[in-house]
Amino acid sequence: MIATLKHERAALLALLSLLVGGCATRGVPASPAPGDVSREALNRASLELAYPFFWSEDRDGDGALDPDELALVWGLDPRPREQWVAGGRFTPAFLEAYARVRARAASPGAPADPRHAALARELAQSYFTVVESDFTSAPEEDRALVRHVLEAARLIERLHARQLGVYGMERSIPADDGLSRLVFFLNQGPWCSAPTTEKDPACTAIAPIPRRVSGLYPPDLQSSADFCEALAKGPRGEELTQPFSVVVRDATGALVPVPYHEAYREDMEAIARELDLAAAALENPGEAALGAYLAAAARAFRTGDWPAADEAWSRMDAESSRFYLRIAPDEVYFEPCNLKAGFQLSFARIDRASLEWQRRLDPVKGDMEQALAALAGPPYAARTVSFHLPDFIEIVLNAGDARAPRGATVGQSLPNWGPVASEGRGRTVAMTNFYRDPESLEVQRRRAESLLCPATMALYSDDRDAVVLGTVLHEAAHNLGPAHDYAVDGRTDDQIFGGPLASTLEELKAQTSALYLTDWLAARGLLDRDLAERAHVRDVVWAFGHVSRGMYDAEGKVKPYSALSAIQVGFLLKEGGLVWRPGENAANGRDRGCLEVDFGALPAAVTRLGQVALGVKARGDAAAARALEAEYVRRGGPSGEVLHVITERWLRYPGATFLYSVRY
Repeated sequence: MIATLKHERAALLALLSLLVGGCATRGVPASPAPGDVSREALNRASLELAYPFFWSEDRDGDGALDPDELALVWGLDPRPREQWVAGGRFTPAFLEAYARVRARAASPGAPADPRHAALARELAQSYFTVVESDFTSAPEEDRALVRHVLEAARLIERLHARQLGVYGMERSIPADDGLSRLVFFLNQGPWCSAPTTEKDPACTAIAPIPRRVSGLYPPDLQSSADFCEALAKGPRGEELTQPFSVVVRDATGALVPVPYHEAYREDMEAIARELDLAAAALENPGEAALGAYLAAAARAFRTGDWPAADEAWSRMDAESSRFYLRIAPDEVYFEPCNLKAGFQLSFARIDRASLEWQRRLDPVKGDMEQALAALAGPPYAARTVSFHLPDFIEIVLNAGDARAPRGATVGQSLPNWGPVASEGRGRTVAMTNFYRDPESLEVQRRRAESLLCPATMALYSDDRDAVVLGTVLHEAAHNLGPAHDYAVDGRTDDQIFGGPLASTLEELKAQTSALYLTDWLAARGLLDRDLAERAHVRDVVWAFGHVSRGMYDAEGKVKPYSALSAIQVGFLLKEGGLVWRPGENAANGRDRGCLEVDFGALPAAVTRLGQVALGVKARGDAAAARALEAEYVRRGGPSGEVLHVITERWLRYPGATFLYSVRY
């Protein structure tokens, strides 16, 4: 029952063949000529034809795909598993479809036109990894819960498509154009998103490429590049920029906010019904907290009472339920103004390994707040904090705004608004089952070896504590210091800095605080110094990955994580915590020029960066914030050449695209 990551492997396997007569069969046996097609090629061919088939693992080593080795990718095809596997045997419908998959894998052929060639380049920047979860032997109430959560997830996808302004667009894609259908599904829209193709006008799942128009604001309003600022400063600006509403024009042409539960009433009611049914299915008294959250969330989808749902959600933790569920409008990064909350669903099992970290860090939460308050300086004053340290979770399914086209969120602190957030009673999680598959580990190591000097690379570790520590402290730091709801002279960060810059500053504050608190904890004997240094190396490599994605998307909107990473890398290079060695070979022995972490200089450099990042938020210093962004993000500062090297070397390797498969 434990959710595991099933990855593509490079080992070549035999070409699969149909049995004579096309009858239903238990396995699809190997070809007599071994080595013709790899499992990786078969899986990619299946996805590129928009079939949901994924051969997760050859468990019995017989070189043949067996029914119990078939994972069905969630969201690609609405048909149930029984369409493809019945009575423990493959159906004729599966065999017919898989014949097309095998033919494409054996002879992919050239793209038909420049648009499909661009789509192929988009997909070539990813390798596919399936997060596979099996509930077939779970109690009936668990399986009922899963059924209703999956249906709610399907509806969340539809609801988020309306927010994105793409709902119904996929109907214009021909049924036999699997490449376009796959890209549309992965990117939740027709536009490409991979680093080297996101600005390519030929890269689109729909031709001609549609104009990108958010579903959250009137289309005519979006014709102006500065419409977000104009909206905030115009009539009723404070109302129109609230997170849980759509902006529309009334009969007089005036802009008015419409609450989500009214604007999307039909979808919201359908989701509420599924949540009610999920709550009704839970009979185990041990899941009372989850049942209460499901009921409160159902009411919120009907009434817009998100604070009440957050109250119920905040009472869940790693000891009160075996599951983690978040279904709500939360993050704002997906939309052009970074103001409106995107609907997401994350469903997971609890990983109880987090309890040790909580026991270690809970007693010093107040001290951490005092330390960050000192970095921030006046007028910020330390608060009494009571937030939950991160629970570890193993993701079963992400949907809506939580489902990324590449990579995955590995930590999150929610909610972002309301009493639960402002009073420090929110919930923080770290997702521990991403990037743990062998292919992801290998790709990450090769990337690091191409950039780090040998002495620093020697401290690069796949150890779980080294990997997760930065996430734990980053998410904790969202609840410390001048957070999202902190106000200066009655104005919040969105109002002072504008949505996109406010998002960058909050993430910069959290990640810089994570670096600072790592050394702070080590100095107090709460972490081994060796673990602190290994965690620092992983955090630096994390920043390299976000630098490689570019600072701006195809619409010119800043990417908060990329921007914070550019600021960190540039600032640490300037202050000597990170050193570029142009005359030395990287750890891979091939690339000339490498980056070294100077652990002697790093703590002081991080402290200075913390004073800048937290101080800007504490003072509400918009001019200093814009200057910081201009120096390191827009102009690249003295680190511009190094950022280019990081990008070039990182993008030699494809990145992970996580797909989901759930059996119940």
